[in-house]
Amino acid sequence: MRKIEQLFSEYGESHQNGTNKTIHWICVPLIFWTILGFISYIPTPHFYIPSFGYISIASIIALVIVSIFYFRLSVVVGLIMIFLMLLMEYFISLCNLQFGTKSWIVYLVVFIITWILQFVGHKIEGKKPSFLKDLQFLLVGPIWLLGFILRKIGVKY
Repeated sequence: MRKIEQLFSEYGESHQNGTNKTIHWICVPLIFWTILGFISYIPTPHFYIPSFGYISIASIIALVIVSIFYFRLSVVVGLIMIFLMLLMEYFISLCNLQFGTKSWIVYLVVFIITWILQFVGHKIEGKKPSFLKDLQFLLVGPIWLLGFILRKIGVKY
């Protein structure tokens, strides 16, 4: 497995343009949230956790698998991503409660709009998205943003 800095460097090669970066700061977290939202629809039992909401077995399995990927790159990144994914799951629970069986429409609309914007950003950049070269970059995008924040505040990962 490649080291986290190598992945960040490779991912960053196609994310140099300011407009593309701005689009990614908005769209990458939203895409990640929508995917977790879609996973919440996989027909598995859901658990209610007071002060948190509902979370499905499928969501828990997805969080574990993704967390393993992140922890293999960095313990700090893995811990922060667990927190962020659980925060996203909280908002998924709220969305699912608010919109009921129609919340998938929210996820779908956000997913489509954000991917369109991502491709617009890459058109402006003049470079293809990194995941077309290597699918693991779909999971690197969120931590590339996190890595930027951690470097800015001086946290080693």
